[in-house]
Amino acid sequence: MLPTREEILKSATFKTSRSGGKGGQNVNKVSSKVELIFNLEEAEYFTDEEKTLLKSRLENRLDTEGFLHIVSQEDRSQLLNKEKTVAKLLDLLKRSLLVEKKRKPTKIPRAVIQKRLKTKSVTAQKKESRKKPNFD
Repeated sequence: MLPTREEILKSATFKTSRSGGKGGQNVNKVSSKVELIFNLEEAEYFTDEEKTLLKSRLENRLDTEGFLHIVSQEDRSQLLNKEKTVAKLLDLLKRSLLVEKKRKPTKIPRAVIQKRLKTKSVTAQKKESRKKPNFD
């Protein structure tokens, strides 16, 4: 089950630091870069199966302690960057928990194969008729 925004705000910790990029002298004064640190193990709203699924799918994004780090420094506002990190986390969790349906291989219908071969031969005849006649 996907957690709500409020549950994430309770369980996640936020770190702020000075950001680079746009902002002029504001960049040197204000800590607008936000890093969200999320612990998958302590999230009580996930079942054990969901936790193992998340760990396997997000193993490249987890650090050595098993924390998930999400950083945002796009905006000049710390509040907007905090909202973006929460939105990124929700999107990441949603995509990681999504179980794709197994594809059932189907047979190509006979009519489709015949239609393809017919159009292929019509095109070949059309191109053959464009050639100069051979008088040998």
